[in-house]
Amino acid sequence: MNDNDNKRRLVVLGGGESGVGAAILAKDKGMDVFLSDSGSIAPRYASVLDKEGIPYEQGSHDMARILAADEVVKSPGIPDTAPVIKAIKDKNIPIISEIEFAGRYTDAKMVCITGSNGKTTTTSLIYHILRRAGIDAGLAGNIGRSLALQVAREPHPIYVIELSSFQLDNMYSFKANIAVLLNITPDHLDRYDYKMQNYINAKFRILQNLTPEDAFIYWQDDPVVAAQLRQIATEARMYPFAEHKEENSAAYIDAEDNFIINTPAEDFSMPRADLALHGLHNIYNSMAAGISACLLNIKREDIRSALGDFAGVEHRLEFVRTLDGVEWINDSKATNVNSCWYALEAMKRPTVLILGGKDKGNDYSEILPLVREKVKAIVAMGKDNAKIIDFFSTNTTLPVVDTHSLADAVAACRRLAASGDTVLLSPCCASFDLFKSYEDRGTQFKDMVNKL
Repeated sequence: MNDNDNKRRLVVLGGGESGVGAAILAKDKGMDVFLSDSGSIAPRYASVLDKEGIPYEQGSHDMARILAADEVVKSPGIPDTAPVIKAIKDKNIPIISEIEFAGRYTDAKMVCITGSNGKTTTTSLIYHILRRAGIDAGLAGNIGRSLALQVAREPHPIYVIELSSFQLDNMYSFKANIAVLLNITPDHLDRYDYKMQNYINAKFRILQNLTPEDAFIYWQDDPVVAAQLRQIATEARMYPFAEHKEENSAAYIDAEDNFIINTPAEDFSMPRADLALHGLHNIYNSMAAGISACLLNIKREDIRSALGDFAGVEHRLEFVRTLDGVEWINDSKATNVNSCWYALEAMKRPTVLILGGKDKGNDYSEILPLVREKVKAIVAMGKDNAKIIDFFSTNTTLPVVDTHSLADAVAACRRLAASGDTVLLSPCCASFDLFKSYEDRGTQFKDMVNKL
């Protein structure tokens, strides 16, 4: 009899950060683990699997081996419509996320952040506050190292986890101690049968399993969140935040322009002008992070100094350079319309806006008032710009330029922008038509602008 016959068989789909981390945790827990990726596995991950002695395949799926699994850990990037997922579901084999899997093997405190926009900034800011306070925290989820890998090899007493809707989809028993929901606007609807309610339901999974000892932090004035909260119940303590004080607000800006946080354990204030992050959306991100820190009993002076010196997140409203009086800003992380809205809301100068990429069912009408108010020209950058050109040519009198490469887009911006203007890359779209990722798009943009 084979030794593996009595072992729990775990199949991991996807050979990226989360998949390799899950495979290592499974190996360390004595499971019979196999990793399968229908694409190619990056050399750095393949070498880790080789070193760990974890069997894997790339370029195809061995369906007999996959369908012999007791359980499957799925990479968040694989849609439910993929044939391999349909086959697994047809055999009633449970499918879970890497976060769900890792959560079984740790009693650490979990601070979990989701939302359509602001997740990465808020997650990074909470992590920055905790590290500033000398707390041994791990950064995981959509950013940082795989949670499963950290649980297996470098455990921390507390984790700050950015959660996408795709990760939440396959989480069942996992629970947050502090759950943060920043906002909900249409995004990834192509993965949710183009039904907004399906996407809302996915985001609200962050509330599952919360107890009266746990906390739920959310933006009080988000109409989608407010409507959903009227439909569901949670046992968690509620800590809403708003721009100005409302009923039950745990954080707000007061009449003297002070940033205020009130929780049962802590009263905190600092001048709004002292916050490192500017723009209304970043006020909300700072509120969510500040409430989280107060609930974790971080000292006021540590919170204050961390909120005041946080450097921000790469590819999110990232200043690149000023050239001939023109400011260039990289907001490549704006892969949906609402992200671009927040970027435009923060613009103080006439703006040449670069839009385009892989459209996820975008409705550009949301940014139309800000485009009319702040934008002097639009440069469309993508393989197919017809939807952007048609919408903005019909609804504005702005020049709209059609380009199909980064070089052509940057050249067009140089022609259109004058001293005192801003060029803003805030594409509203995924990057996969011309680039490997939004990071690749942002990095190439910065490199090209720095060579001008």
